[in-house]
Parts: sequence; C-alpha cells; structure tokens
Amino acid sequence: MTPAEVAALFRVDPKTVTRWADAGKLTAVRTLGGHRRYRQDEVQNLLVASSLVSTGSSAQPSASASI
Repeated sequence: MTPAEVAALFRVDPKTVTRWADAGKLTAVRTLGGHRRYRQDEVQNLLVASSLVSTGSSAQPSASASI
C-alpha cells in the first residue's frame, strides 16, 4: 500500500504514516525507485489495534460519574 492509501484509512497526513514507519509502528518496504510501500496485513492489524484502543477508552466510565 502507498503512504497515501494508508493515510486515507487512518484519516491522517501521509507524512504521519512516514513518521510511524520511522518510529517502528509500521514496516516500510522500499521500491526500486525509493518509494515506501506498506504491507496490507500489517496496516489492517494496526487499524484494528487503534480502533480497539479508541473504543476501549470511551467505553470506560469517568471517575466523576461514580460520585
């Protein structure tokens, strides 16, 4: 997948995807022309993991709700 395709899935800028690769969140494979490509299965795993984190944090009641 191209950085633009990954960025569209996560609704972020393509430069953010590049920073994720530099940080080790995603593995980038370089084409012969030097462009970055990302494995679809790895991107899908990150998408699922990020949706679980965002869903899990909003499902917890706040401390003020129990008072």
